Amino acid sequence: MSRENAGGKIAVNPRLGEAAYEALRDRISRGVYRPGDKLTVRSVAETLGVSSTPARDAINRLTSENALVYAGPKTVIVPILSEADLKEVTVIRIALEGLAAEEATKHCGPLDVERLKALQIQINLGLERRDYASVLWHNKEFHFHVYAQSRLPRLVNLIDAQWLRVGPSFYGLYPEFAEERYGVRSHEMAMDAIEEGDSRALRAAFEADIRMGYLRLRSAVRARSSA
Repeated sequence: MSRENAGGKIAVNPRLGEAAYEALRDRISRGVYRPGDKLTVRSVAETLGVSSTPARDAINRLTSENALVYAGPKTVIVPILSEADLKEVTVIRIALEGLAAEEATKHCGPLDVERLKALQIQINLGLERRDYASVLWHNKEFHFHVYAQSRLPRLVNLIDAQWLRVGPSFYGLYPEFAEERYGVRSHEMAMDAIEEGDSRALRAAFEADIRMGYLRLRSAVRARSSA
């Protein structure tokens, strides 16, 4: 796990630090943490099963990316997006995710549809159980399975950076999104578009999903501001 460097000091295996960073980053983007949640080095270390050094390094890297902000010398919080922040993220997401979806149509096939259907089953089960953590986890799998088929990895990285910003806010979609099944309909439209090889319809399905989510999240931001 660690090694001695030239100065005789113990240095953490850089691969362990990278793994901790990737794991914490992924948890944030999937909405495991909510806006305003407090994290400490100790809590992150315990959650990820690592020592304090890689946990601290992961936190420091994510604060430099504005995915976390310091609330004290030993505490960071998940930032709360303003309405302006949310609008900016949404505009960027529509452009990037729409493009990725459109490009993905060229490379998607029956196996991809089967994978998406399996993920949607998990999403539906989570909605029925009101297990929104599971819903959010599988929702990202659904979206990024499609985006990966664009075969444009830099584009996918740009999309992931926006999910890092907005992921914690996704809890604001529920329970309304669960009751109305807005996201389910968009995903069904996406799967139909892939089966038909319709790139414009696939792009439209993801853009509609993002727009509907934005309207719900904007309402949540306004409700919080007026409280």
